Amino acid sequence: MMALSPTRMELLRLRRRIALARKGHDLLREKMDALVMEFFEVLRKIYEKREGAFDQLGKAHSSLSLCMASWGTAETEQAAREARKGAVLETSLRYIMGVPVPVVEVGETVRTALGRGYSLHPSPSLLDRASEEFERALKMLAEVAELEEAARALAWELERTRRRVNALEYILIPRLEAALKFIGMRLDEMEREHFFRLKRIKATLERREAVGGGAEG
Repeated sequence: MMALSPTRMELLRLRRRIALARKGHDLLREKMDALVMEFFEVLRKIYEKREGAFDQLGKAHSSLSLCMASWGTAETEQAAREARKGAVLETSLRYIMGVPVPVVEVGETVRTALGRGYSLHPSPSLLDRASEEFERALKMLAEVAELEEAARALAWELERTRRRVNALEYILIPRLEAALKFIGMRLDEMEREHFFRLKRIKATLERREAVGGGAEG
């Protein structure tokens, strides 16, 4: 419950608060609409990138299966154990509508046969092709992960903004307007009471003057 003082000063203060709350509501609504557009744009990119990444993974697995069938499963697995692991990732932040979202920069993932670390002899070219396909997939998956994190950050901010919009629209502004209406009605009532009080005082004074005038006559 807000403490209400039925005064003109309180009336003006409430009007200013309502105007400010409505302005804030409009700005947050605009922000929410912009966030929705950004969110769906990121979702569109995720769909496209994910589809490309899955296609690339399909190519990689096909190349790996072909290598295993041609060269042998044990030999292929041994080469995988010998291969150098890891990739260079650099992360930073960028801002969408004031929302911090991650940026993942992946170094060159496609390596030379020598850079992969496994023994070049007697590994076949099929192994190099499978390795290259997986290296390409890695870069694409990193791009998908970046977009998915951006989508999560935007979704969280969108939900937070939606709650603030609803709080203003359905709670704060109606309460302020109800308080404004109450004070307005109370001030009108006080003015009527004051008016009738003055009328009674005037009537009393007039009666006294009439009585006094009659006594003098």
